[in-house]
Amino acid sequence: MSEESEMASSGEDMGVSMAIGIAIGVAIGSATNNLGLWIALGVALGAAIGVGLSNRE
Repeated sequence: MSEESEMASSGEDMGVSMAIGIAIGVAIGSATNNLGLWIALGVALGAAIGVGLSNRE
């Protein structure tokens, strides 16, 4: 795989995982009536998953 293709793929993984994390945070935050906390936790979770996916070989 070329270097440009790898860079695009890792950025795409991060974007998708952040979007999923935010969506999960919004869903849980709405259910528990604590949106601010869960959006922040969703972003952190999404970032952690994105980093994990971008570091895989």
